[in-house]
Amino acid sequence: MNEQQIRWDDLQIVSAIADTGTLSGAGRQLGISHATVFRRLTNLESQLGVVLFERARTGYTPSAAGEDLFTVAKRVQEDITGVERRLAGKDLKLSGTIRVTTTDTLFAGLLATSFEQFRGDFSDIKLEVVISNQVHSLSKREADVAIRPTGNPPETLVGRKVGVIRQSVYGQRHHWQNRRAPLDTLTGYQWIGPDTHMGNRALETWMARNGVSECCSYRVDSMLGMQIATRSGRAVAVLPDYLGDADPELCRLTDPITDLGIPLWILTHPDLKRVKRIREFTRVIGEGLRQALD
Repeated sequence: MNEQQIRWDDLQIVSAIADTGTLSGAGRQLGISHATVFRRLTNLESQLGVVLFERARTGYTPSAAGEDLFTVAKRVQEDITGVERRLAGKDLKLSGTIRVTTTDTLFAGLLATSFEQFRGDFSDIKLEVVISNQVHSLSKREADVAIRPTGNPPETLVGRKVGVIRQSVYGQRHHWQNRRAPLDTLTGYQWIGPDTHMGNRALETWMARNGVSECCSYRVDSMLGMQIATRSGRAVAVLPDYLGDADPELCRLTDPITDLGIPLWILTHPDLKRVKRIREFTRVIGEGLRQALD
C-alpha cells in the first residue's frame, strides 16, 4: 500500500463508511451523494490495489486493510481537532462564532430570551444553536458549549452547575381552577408520560414506583409535547417548574418532587475555557440561568 497516494479526502471516505456501514450514511455524513462515495471508494481501492470493505446486504464491513486505514483516519482527525481547539483557545477577542447545544425544552423555556439578550449585548458574536436531545461531542467540535441537565457531567469537560431543575405535577388550569392536589389523590386520574424514545428513565421509574404508570395511556416523546398535551385535556403530567409555571393555561398541583430534581450544567472543552467569547458567554448565560432557577 503506497501511503503517499492517500489523501485526507480518501481517509474521510473510509472513516465515514466505517462509521455508518453504508454508502448512503457516509454520503449524509460528508454532505455528498452516495454515488460520489461509491465512485471515490472504487477509485481508492483500484489505486491501492486492495479491497477496503466487504460488501453484503447488511452493509459495508471494513477488511483488514480498511480497518488499518480507519485507524489512521481517526488518529488524523483527532490531531486536526486538537489543533483547531488549541488555536481557538488563543482567541481572546469578543467576536467570532459560538456553537451551543441544548434541549428543545431548555431553549423554549429558559434560553431563547437569554440568547437574544446576549446577541444584543455582544453583536460581534454569532450564535449557532443545535436543538437536540442527543448528546453532541464537544471533543469533536460538534459544539463549543453544552447546556444540559445531568447528574453526571463528562469528566472530559469543564464547566459549572448553574442550578437544579425542579419538577412538579401540572394540570389544565381551566379544569383544576388552581387547586392543589396531594399526589396520593391523583393516582385515579389519567396521566401523560414520556415515551421510551424520550429516554427519561428517571421519570419513568418515578411514575412506576408511585403507581401512576398504569394510569398512563398517553405518552409523548418530548417534554414540550407533554406540556401541550396537558393543556389540551384533563390528564396530568410531571413537567419542569420553569416550563409549567410560565404557562398561563397550566397550574401546579403538587410541591416539587424531590426525587426528580436534576442539576443543570453549562459545559465546554478545556481547550476552549480561556477563549474570551466562550468565557463571557458561559458567565452571562450561567448567571441568567442561576437566577431563573432560584
